[in-house]
Amino acid sequence: MATLKIKPKQDCAWDLVSLGEVMLRLDPGNERISTTRHFRAWEGGGEYNVARGLKRCFGMDTAIVTALADNPVGRLVEDLMLQGGVSQKYVRWAPFDGVGRTVRNGLNFTERGFGIRAAVGCSDRGHTAASQLKPGEIDWEQMFSKDGTRWFHTGGIFCALSESTALVAQEAMEAAKRADIVVSYDLNYRASLWKSIGGKAKAQEVNRRLAPLVDVMLGNEEDFTAALGFPVAGLDKHHSRLEASGFKKMIEAVVKEYPNLAVIATTLRHAKTATLNDWGALCWCDGGFHEAPVRESLEIYDRVGGGDSFASGLIYGLLSGKDPQWSLECGAAHGALAMTTPGDTTMATLAEVLQAMTSKTARIER
Repeated sequence: MATLKIKPKQDCAWDLVSLGEVMLRLDPGNERISTTRHFRAWEGGGEYNVARGLKRCFGMDTAIVTALADNPVGRLVEDLMLQGGVSQKYVRWAPFDGVGRTVRNGLNFTERGFGIRAAVGCSDRGHTAASQLKPGEIDWEQMFSKDGTRWFHTGGIFCALSESTALVAQEAMEAAKRADIVVSYDLNYRASLWKSIGGKAKAQEVNRRLAPLVDVMLGNEEDFTAALGFPVAGLDKHHSRLEASGFKKMIEAVVKEYPNLAVIATTLRHAKTATLNDWGALCWCDGGFHEAPVRESLEIYDRVGGGDSFASGLIYGLLSGKDPQWSLECGAAHGALAMTTPGDTTMATLAEVLQAMTSKTARIER
């Protein structure tokens, strides 16, 4: 049975390094993308959000590996990341051609939804600098062995950007394994990203190739089926039931096929409406299952980034030497809190996470 072996902090500059694209998110607030006249700007990206959560909420040392086009939009993303505290030591800057014919920065328009109107995302990320990263361009030995890294994180969003990004992720994961670094991977299936390059079949081909290099596999109720090809018994196509039994059977099948996995964690969400969700989480570790208490009818302000914040809370617990149950509950609480604030990234504090782990109320703090 695979187990996690985490390096001590004193030997490493970084608690975690993430590999992924960071986009400029343009948020219309309570309005709609197609009719608003005002957008608020945030930075965000599935893999980056995990590193930022670990830094801002949990106080850990993190870095991002990405690429940006060197123009004012890229520098705005840089400025937003500086506020998040994630190190940009490994960010690559691509020369801008003046109009974006060869390289540009990604934009992500996301509206929150309300009631029966679901959240909507519209990405504009073709030919981005991050999507053009290629194997051989990043000095993984410097990052992992010389500087020292305890945990490496990437995921299916980055791997879906181009043929070369999946190869970069594989190169990084192989280097991390050689350096005895824990590797986590969030399946994070996005149909829109895989649509033009082979759909679910291509996603499963890529993810199945990478799965043997993973120690901690993350996903939600759809990811393991769509992105890895493991059906969940009893789950309808609308994901309208939040039952753990079917997920447990699915996880047992995943572990059997990939015995290298030490931890498998999934968020469980039943979206009653866009603003009212049941929210839970399940984790397999050390041969047993752990469940976080379900938060029924959790009120959602902005659901984007909830899964990433779950991941950062779970990873914080494991990096801190906490047991799997505590780590899972930390992740579930952090994810829940992240969905009460705008933007992709966390605005929660560690004290708030700890309180949310033990309290079901929102009694005012004075």
